[in-house]
Amino acid sequence: MNYTSASWNDPFAAPVSPLRRGLRFAVILAAHVGVLWAGMELAVRPEVQEIAKDLMVRLVETPPEVVKELPPPKPQSAKPTPPPPIMTAAPEVATTTAAFAVAPQPPTPSVIEPTPAPPAPMVTGARFDADYLSNPKPDYPSASRRLGEEGKVLLRVHVSAEGTALAVEVKHGSGFARLDEAARSAVANWRFVPAKRGSEAIDSWVAVPIVFSLQTA
Repeated sequence: MNYTSASWNDPFAAPVSPLRRGLRFAVILAAHVGVLWAGMELAVRPEVQEIAKDLMVRLVETPPEVVKELPPPKPQSAKPTPPPPIMTAAPEVATTTAAFAVAPQPPTPSVIEPTPAPPAPMVTGARFDADYLSNPKPDYPSASRRLGEEGKVLLRVHVSAEGTALAVEVKHGSGFARLDEAARSAVANWRFVPAKRGSEAIDSWVAVPIVFSLQTA
């Protein structure tokens, strides 16, 4: 017994009505018709035609021929290559031993010691207390005696090289003008032993103290 697709029936399948079969066929037919109509509609449009032409042209065009550039020929040098130099050994120079002589050392110069300077001559100061001078004592003012004025006067005297008083200054007074003036007036007339530098008499200053005391007057 032969079973074909036309005569085979699934005993478990649900029976299909003729109306359902007709609807399936109609749907399939409508789908095919719609696809054909849409294709025809698109083919008629001008923009679709331009695109199709552009695609056809691009497919037909042949690619441009690629021309490969050949490298330029290498320039030939006009000058011939010189031959390599021939290396020759330099002649040997005879070495000689240099001779030299040491010059004699010059004599050491003698050291000349400086001549010591002569010592400076000694200076002696002027004096006023020599006995041979016979210088008088200052007069005690009578007013100072009555008033009991006493004191010590220190004079500064500029003595010349001849032994005279060039100037007499009161360095420290006694506190009484009469006593100071009496001392200055007396010493201005005194004689002095002048100061000396070696054997030479020179000007100098000397201090002369004068004491006024009522006990010794």
